[in-house]
Amino acid sequence: MRDEERRRESERTLEQVQRDTESVGRSSLTRLGNHFAARDAHGEAEGGGTDPIEVWGRRIGRALSLVGVVVLTWWLGVQLKWW
Repeated sequence: MRDEERRRESERTLEQVQRDTESVGRSSLTRLGNHFAARDAHGEAEGGGTDPIEVWGRRIGRALSLVGVVVLTWWLGVQLKWW
């Protein structure tokens, strides 16, 4: 009887860990997608509306920063002779 209780508790614990891991991964990807889509640029313009130029400026700037990180990472790898 004791082994059966341990098995059930272990299964519950594993299910909870799996649920928590999936929700953290999904929420991180959702936040990342919202960041690069500039969905956080709402209501900052005069009158409370969203300025489309500012939204596109943020999207372009964030995309260029990502490209810059990739290029600098590649250049670091070249300098350290990783590839």
